[in-house]
Amino acid sequence: MRGIFSNVLQAIGDTPLVQLNKVVGRHDARVLAKLEYMNPGSSVKDRMALHIIEKAEREGLLKPGSVIVENTSGNTGVGVAMAAAIKGYRCIFTMPDKMSQEKVNRLKAFGADVIVTPTAVPADDPNSYYETAKRVARETPNSFMINQYHNKDNIDAHYRSTGPEIFEQTAGNFTVFVAGLGTGGTMSGTAKYLKERNPRIRTVGVDPEGSIYYDMFHTGHHNTPHTYKVEGIGEDMVCGALEFAHIDDVIQVNDRECFNMARRLCREEGIFAGGSSGGAVHVAAALARELGRNATIVVLLPDSGAIYLSKFFNDGWMKDNGFFEPELREATVRDLLRGKSHLLHTCTPEEALGEIIVRLKREGISQMPVLSAKGEPVGMIHEIDVLGAIVEGTAARGDKVESLVKPLQGVINLDASIEQLRNILGQDNVAVVVDSSQLVGIITKIDLIDYLARRG
Repeated sequence: MRGIFSNVLQAIGDTPLVQLNKVVGRHDARVLAKLEYMNPGSSVKDRMALHIIEKAEREGLLKPGSVIVENTSGNTGVGVAMAAAIKGYRCIFTMPDKMSQEKVNRLKAFGADVIVTPTAVPADDPNSYYETAKRVARETPNSFMINQYHNKDNIDAHYRSTGPEIFEQTAGNFTVFVAGLGTGGTMSGTAKYLKERNPRIRTVGVDPEGSIYYDMFHTGHHNTPHTYKVEGIGEDMVCGALEFAHIDDVIQVNDRECFNMARRLCREEGIFAGGSSGGAVHVAAALARELGRNATIVVLLPDSGAIYLSKFFNDGWMKDNGFFEPELREATVRDLLRGKSHLLHTCTPEEALGEIIVRLKREGISQMPVLSAKGEPVGMIHEIDVLGAIVEGTAARGDKVESLVKPLQGVINLDASIEQLRNILGQDNVAVVVDSSQLVGIITKIDLIDYLARRG
């Protein structure tokens, strides 16, 4: 029992981990959901808002009579407004017009001023919610801007709070941490702490189609962003609060996957969470199928479903936006890979055979792509060939891999159809997915079976 708090801000944190039982299969990895909507402001952003405000107070940046200004998709605004209500600050928020009316009304309930701006404009457009907030801060005397998108204190809040909590709750005994990427602070701070305590923990970010993070992580280049419906994750600019160095993989989701999983969480698990939570659990469930029952996944659920009742929890809205209709276009290899981990185990021709044997055993895989010095796939090393060479005495553990490399077969690109993929898997055990000569994925027969079964 947590006792009596002197104010609501002391109730921030110490949110529960709850096992998911129905949206994952009985042979899948264990999935534990971190219910951040059980913070008093109903989101993970309470942690960051309080941390930044109290640090600003200590540094003399926030004083009696100050006005807090911030651009927000809603949840940060609530965390800030809640703290401001206790501490006596006025708040002005800017918010894009794609956000639910519940989010706007909730901020106003705390006494905040809300300026709604267009969604479909670039981040540097004067009318964007980023630039509007900057202008308001410049024009408002005695103002302080939270600057959640670029403030490193956003990362520090989760390094000091969310990461230690998860590690303590699990005793550090889990395999993968999954969280959506918005400003990036939650993932960056939590992942940084977790990896310092246990470097073997994999960290996987979740990014919606239309955002830039997926391509930035995998290629280092900007794609052209476009609008999407899910709120609270994804960006059209690189944020200073996102540090890719702490992230092992980024997996992409679409609006349909986010909303359908959020609805399933409510109806099957009794967990009333938002669309970004649905996206994170969609990825966690896919990883659970991939990793199997000996693994444990922790997935962070950032906010509550209560502020989305007029959107994806509304059947009419779902139908009007096409999310109840079947996907009519032909599926591609890209669609299959979107829900699959991109953490690949590869080697080079110069590595020793003994090291490869250890890695094949440790990772539980039967083949490994061989990459050139430029990172291009040049062949494949197969478990059966290693076994044959050792038994026949034609190779020793100290020999280089290059003597056993077999030609690359089953090469396919991201835009190839599922039917083309099926034909390749009918002739070989794996398909090697390349994009502009770079290896982006390995697909096995069970991967295709799993994808088709989920697609129905």
